[in-house]
Amino acid sequence: MSDFTVILEQIEHGESQAASRLLPLVYEELRRLAAQKMAAEHPGQTLQATALVHEAWLRLGGDQQIEWRNRAHFFAAAAEAMRRILIDNARRKGALRHGGQAERVDFELDSLEMAAGMDDEQLLALHEALDCLEAHDVLKAELVKLRFFAGLTLVEAAKALGISEPTAKRYWAYARAWLYREMTR
Repeated sequence: MSDFTVILEQIEHGESQAASRLLPLVYEELRRLAAQKMAAEHPGQTLQATALVHEAWLRLGGDQQIEWRNRAHFFAAAAEAMRRILIDNARRKGALRHGGQAERVDFELDSLEMAAGMDDEQLLALHEALDCLEAHDVLKAELVKLRFFAGLTLVEAAKALGISEPTAKRYWAYARAWLYREMTR
């Protein structure tokens, strides 16, 4: 049994110090994901990878962790938290009082890899389209979040969602086409 699983069981049984042992165990992997997200950001970006990890950790409950089913559940929640942080940051920067005006911008969905390479307007457009996809099909939206915001491969995302790799490939193709259509309207 992995250290991660042991700590999850300790959290589930109410051990008060277990959550504080979870962060050091997952920190490097979260930091790697955050660094990938931030690598292509504009120079002078105020949000740093370390801050993204810490903010995501706090949004996940900090030292008061909820009961995670497994490693995949935890990292799916972390990916969602990072996604929301990036969206909130883009919204904040684009607010009218900051001089920004968001407008819809097209981008090539064949190269959907990580959110970090997008400018704020593209990220907001993707966020809106992803919310629509989530209302239409939650599982396909989760697949996009895991691939795009957490940087998981198709195989890793399929495993995290409990679906086969061929199903994940079909869902990925559908989701990309659906998002592209939604964003080019």
